[in-house]
Amino acid sequence: ESEAHWIHVDIMDGVFVPNISMGLPVVEAINRHATKPMDVHLMIVQPERYVEAFRAAGAANISVHVEACPHLHRNLQQIKALGCRAGVAINPHTPVQGLADVIGDIDLVCVMSVNPGFGGQKFIEHTYRKVQMLKQLIVNAGANTLIEIDGGVTLQNAKRLLDAGADVLVAGSFVFQAADPKAVIRDLAAV
Repeated sequence: ESEAHWIHVDIMDGVFVPNISMGLPVVEAINRHATKPMDVHLMIVQPERYVEAFRAAGAANISVHVEACPHLHRNLQQIKALGCRAGVAINPHTPVQGLADVIGDIDLVCVMSVNPGFGGQKFIEHTYRKVQMLKQLIVNAGANTLIEIDGGVTLQNAKRLLDAGADVLVAGSFVFQAADPKAVIRDLAAV
């Protein structure tokens, strides 16, 4: 019922990140009731083993971590062959330059602005600079890649992130800890 465009779903395996979250049955349950596309963020090792199952569960976008994919180009082609937007997530310490050779194959780069694995963390300030560098990489390549920010997004940093080049803002704790989550989403959408 909110003004959110997508439902972002974090999948954690307790190996790639030190936390465990929902899996396929929960994604399938969300899909039965969702009226918006699911943006599935796989924070797992060997994501190539599971992308088909997450597509079957209802994912419209699937993002895999560059740090978990020794064969990233192959992973992107696999996701696209399923009819999904292919996303690549990058941890705070990962330089955007490592995406240069595949940026044209990426539909969405999910820039982690916190260390992945736990909600409610403080936003990492160097994210603004990282987004600017990524935007320049995308422009230079003539790509249509979206930039998504995941972690610590609030009304205090949303405009600056968009000004830096972000296209999509993921807000979890900021929304769900609010007294009126729909109003917070509406306010973020209006930035």
